[in-house]
Amino acid sequence: MSLTHDNSSSPTRTPEPISTGGGANQVRVRAYNERLVLSVVRRHLGLSKADIARRTGLSAQTVSVIMRALEKDGLLMRGEPMRGKVGQPSIPMYLNPEAVFSFGVKIGRRSADLVLMDFVGKIRKQLHRTYRYPDPEEILSFISDGIAEVEAAIHSAQRDSIAGVGIAAPFELWNWAEEVGAPEGAMDAWRGFDLQAEVAARISYPVYLQNDATSACGAELVFGAGPRYPDFIYFYVGSFIGGGIVLNSSVFVGRTGTAGAIAPLPVRNKHGETRQLLEIASIFVLENLLRERGLDPQPLWYAAEEWIDFGDPLEIWIQDSADALAQAIVAAVSIIDFSAAIIDGGFPDWVRARLVKATVAAVNRLDLQGIVTPDIIEGVVGPQARAIGGASLPIFARYLIDQTVLFKEIDNAEGN
Repeated sequence: MSLTHDNSSSPTRTPEPISTGGGANQVRVRAYNERLVLSVVRRHLGLSKADIARRTGLSAQTVSVIMRALEKDGLLMRGEPMRGKVGQPSIPMYLNPEAVFSFGVKIGRRSADLVLMDFVGKIRKQLHRTYRYPDPEEILSFISDGIAEVEAAIHSAQRDSIAGVGIAAPFELWNWAEEVGAPEGAMDAWRGFDLQAEVAARISYPVYLQNDATSACGAELVFGAGPRYPDFIYFYVGSFIGGGIVLNSSVFVGRTGTAGAIAPLPVRNKHGETRQLLEIASIFVLENLLRERGLDPQPLWYAAEEWIDFGDPLEIWIQDSADALAQAIVAAVSIIDFSAAIIDGGFPDWVRARLVKATVAAVNRLDLQGIVTPDIIEGVVGPQARAIGGASLPIFARYLIDQTVLFKEIDNAEGN
């Protein structure tokens, strides 16, 4: 899975852990083929040995050897035999959810989350903390104390199967401090602060770091709508909106690593003034709108399912955000003919549904001459997309392969 990095919501190359290991060429070749098999099984549930051989292009004998080794190590498990009309019954293979676990951390400008994710992307444990603005020492304590708390709540076999910690955080957190109401200079502590190294110094696992919006995009690619849409533009509406670009089933990095930095995209507001997308379609805008109306915005930073319907202020924000998103979508597809625009965020499903519906309507009000309108759909992963994307980093680094390679292998094997 190629993920990304930037100063607000963009990409970079696949992140490395704080320390890396080596290996002999023969070991690496064997590891690659094992990763390929695991990746194909992850993408296509319940494949038989023959199916795996066909999709990977590996010989049946090689696949048999690999599958025996992976099953012995507990990474694969067998399903119920499926009997056909002739021959031996085929045995579908699945990833073993209990085989590998990883921690994912989302650091936002208003809240932080820590999750324990299993091998198939299911969250097993989660912790949540809200704050007025993020403080480095408070974040470090939340991560180290939270990991210790989760470790104490699981059995030893699960602890021994933890692959690492993946952190999804906005880069240059000190930017836009005024917009979120942080005291002057309070966010400057993040300048020069090496979050990855500081976390690695406190825990015993490999630590990976990735931009938060790009991590969410990667989670949507792997666990969400990615298999249906090999090319899409992704919007994640958090405290500040961010996103990413997926091309050929891989998060696109770009020349400088800033492709997909949608937050600064210029759009017009309802007064005809040019603003950055983040100044309209971000949750901090709703927060300020609620304050102006004398309403308590605190529920915005609780768990997404605890949001309440704020009535007119929420509807105003949805309509304004939809108009801005519509302009961003039309601008994007005028450059690259994305098959989909996917919208997700740190809010409940019913807010996401209203926002997507309003965005579709807003797009249809624009001049679409010469534009092939993409599918405009809701994200599948949901509010924990950033944490899930972070938790995916150690698992892909150790057990799976890059999405681009996976699709090429499958296409070559199927003769496409």
